[in-house]
Amino acid sequence: MRVVVTRRVPEPALELLRAADGVELRVSPHDRALEPAELHGTIAGADAVVTMLHDRVDDAFLDAAGGALRVVANVAVGYDNIDVPACARRSVTVTNTPGVLTDATADLAIALILMTTRRLAEGERLLRSQAPWSWSMSFMLGTGLQGKRLGIVGLGQIGTATARRARAFGMEVVYSGRRRAPEPLEAELAATYVAFDELLATSDVVSLHCPLSADTRHLVGADRLRQMKPTAHLVNTTRGPVVDEAALAEALASGVIAGAGLDVFEREPEVHPALIPLDNVVLIPHLGSATIETRTAMAVLAARNALAVVSGRPPLTPVAP
Repeated sequence: MRVVVTRRVPEPALELLRAADGVELRVSPHDRALEPAELHGTIAGADAVVTMLHDRVDDAFLDAAGGALRVVANVAVGYDNIDVPACARRSVTVTNTPGVLTDATADLAIALILMTTRRLAEGERLLRSQAPWSWSMSFMLGTGLQGKRLGIVGLGQIGTATARRARAFGMEVVYSGRRRAPEPLEAELAATYVAFDELLATSDVVSLHCPLSADTRHLVGADRLRQMKPTAHLVNTTRGPVVDEAALAEALASGVIAGAGLDVFEREPEVHPALIPLDNVVLIPHLGSATIETRTAMAVLAARNALAVVSGRPPLTPVAP
């Protein structure tokens, strides 16, 4: 059985695949996103492919893999890079890696909230520029979190973990989404379910945790940004296209909102050029799951999913068609 890994992953996952009986392991020699022609050539004849979030899995991908393909194991929670119905039509199982990156991503969401509200990245840039400065009572004032309202858009695993952390900072939590959370979870978080419009209009910080879909692409655009408080901050750790970056840059430059923290971007690795010079936006390069422990756990879970399916066992974390 041929298992193809499209990009270098932590060694424990590769060791697991190498040790499996009857598995021929192929790993891309390039530690970068493969161009479509490279990707299609690499996966030819595979029984299982371990994919990354930048690998587009569509009909062309499935044609290139051939009829032996049984599973696409995505090393990510999100699977917007995968045409799941196309895979289902060909009886190809799709899996993802939920749960193992929840804490790391929630930690990063809180870090971005602190960085944007307390102007930490701006202060660090000031020192590195060696510009003159001196302490005063009004120097680089930010805003505290105690008593402020955090609006969580999508109270899934990561949204919930972010809300728990925010409560420790004394924040009030409201949330919106397609459905209400169970009452015990609402009680634990002291969280209130509100309409999306109300969340935008009343929150001091809006943190995005909804998956990318046709409904959520550019969910936060110019009109939605104008609904927010001029003192509010927007944080995105989910998927870049949930936010209209051009509209966000204009809103930040014109004072429509006070600040933003972004870990993800519309056209990664490109960042909208209008965001680059702005001091009131924190930009970091998709580090939500970037801890040694988390990335290792993600890769190992993807490997276990791939091995389960090619061995005739149910996958651990399947994606429903």
